[in-house]
Amino acid sequence: MQYTDVAIVGGGLAGSTVAAMLGRAGIPAVVIDPHPVYPPELRCEKIGGEQLDLLRKTGLAEPTLRATSLDGEVWEARFGYVVAKRPSDQHGIMYDTLVNTVRAQIPPGVKIVVAKAVAVRSSDERQKIELSNGEEISARLVVLANGLNIGLRHTLGIQRRIVSRCHSITLGFDVAPTGAAFAFPALTYWPKRASARMAYLTLFPIGDKMRANLMVYREMTDPWFQQFKRAPEETMCAMMPGLARMTGGFRVVGPVKIRPADLCVTDGHLQPGIVLIGDAFATSCPAAGTGATKVFTDAGRLCNVYIPAWLSTNGMDTAKISQFYDDPEKVDCEARCLAKAYHLRALSTEFGLSWRARRWGRFIIRAIQGMRHLIWRPAPQRVANPTGQPQHGNLA
Repeated sequence: MQYTDVAIVGGGLAGSTVAAMLGRAGIPAVVIDPHPVYPPELRCEKIGGEQLDLLRKTGLAEPTLRATSLDGEVWEARFGYVVAKRPSDQHGIMYDTLVNTVRAQIPPGVKIVVAKAVAVRSSDERQKIELSNGEEISARLVVLANGLNIGLRHTLGIQRRIVSRCHSITLGFDVAPTGAAFAFPALTYWPKRASARMAYLTLFPIGDKMRANLMVYREMTDPWFQQFKRAPEETMCAMMPGLARMTGGFRVVGPVKIRPADLCVTDGHLQPGIVLIGDAFATSCPAAGTGATKVFTDAGRLCNVYIPAWLSTNGMDTAKISQFYDDPEKVDCEARCLAKAYHLRALSTEFGLSWRARRWGRFIIRAIQGMRHLIWRPAPQRVANPTGQPQHGNLA
């Protein structure tokens, strides 16, 4: 039997962030994950905007951002035309690189156990975890950060409820020019018609490659996916007739990975000694780009506010655990992320007059913003990397 204050089940982005933060704070913790090195997976591939502020609150920003590629400027195309060229703070990074970079910041005092948690017994005082390797761990608090894995939660009576099945589908792949280099540092291409059932295409650098994420709203049984795999370049140009004007000749290189995403919430999660974070609590829509926002919000509030306070007094009852779930910042984040997921899908796919007016209004606003940007900043200027490091880090 191993004893610790906090046992973290799952070593993805959420679990690794919590482990690194607790270890830096000197709080005894153990991470349980079956992968000694996190494997490739199509998930979050860039962070930016408010996510950078949330990442800085974890204390892990500087080493993490050194492993990313900053685009510095993004071109926005709508209805087949570039309407804006604006400064950008988007940092591209493959998900496994992101997780392993955060894992590298876990202090040696935090033990990583390469195994699966197969059972958990909870109480108001200590929690007992049984592992697939026969070991047992006793902890005051269990942090479930095991993403979409539902087996362990079901043994605790925690149920996942799907509120929007196959809400969006992400296609991830690399692209390369067939002639001269791409003219843009990064590109976001919005569809012309709702019939495309597409949110957007985003092209952004990761290392010396140009990465593509195509966000669509379709059923996984749609023959369109097989067509895309057979002829991705032709399928993209048919869906986005003006794309070639911005990219020139291009080809898809390497495999095309496809990931459907359900929007899910959790029932029965309020239990003594156990707290769920990230996708284990509620999933997000990749098209809305809010996954990292939820993870860094959860990790920041849990590690900076609640765990130190909980450990300072005896017990780990539901009165303590509910404080995290009721946290105003967390509640607001969950609501904003869910609303953004539904709004973007409706904006991209609805044919009603009001939604068409919103799409045109968005186009006009962006066009005006782009013109103002060109007037006030006539010469292209790349955004400085907040880390002070080269814009393209080593992602090996």
